[in-house]
Amino acid sequence: MSPYTKSADAIAKLSPEQYRITQQSGTEPPGTGEYLHNKEPGIYVDVVSGEPLFASSDKFESGCGWPSFTRPIEPAHVSELSDSTYGMQRIEVRSTHGDSHLGHVFPDGPRDRGGLRYCINSASLRFVHRDDMQTQGYGAYLDQVG
Repeated sequence: MSPYTKSADAIAKLSPEQYRITQQSGTEPPGTGEYLHNKEPGIYVDVVSGEPLFASSDKFESGCGWPSFTRPIEPAHVSELSDSTYGMQRIEVRSTHGDSHLGHVFPDGPRDRGGLRYCINSASLRFVHRDDMQTQGYGAYLDQVG
């Protein structure tokens, strides 16, 4: 069984914006996310379940207005679903265990790094700095942070 779960307690601790985005598939306004310009080393985990999602070493400046990553740190923790809302065909990205809406993935990322752009809402994430990863239980991912 996974140590990462969605609980009523975790949901109750979300801010209204985190709730709107993770639980109601919302989107934060472009350019407003807390982690958009974060360049610190560490990992980004699901704000609800804590499951590891993205590494700082895979983050890049895409110019889209949201934090962008080339790949998940743990592919099994990221689910991709077809999304046809707003008359568009997109691929929604959700955390596997937390079932949080994270954002969308697009095929316009850096070609030399796989060609994908995971466009993620800051409000669905919690950043764990490299210096805190071991004590918070994410030591296994230190080699992926740089």
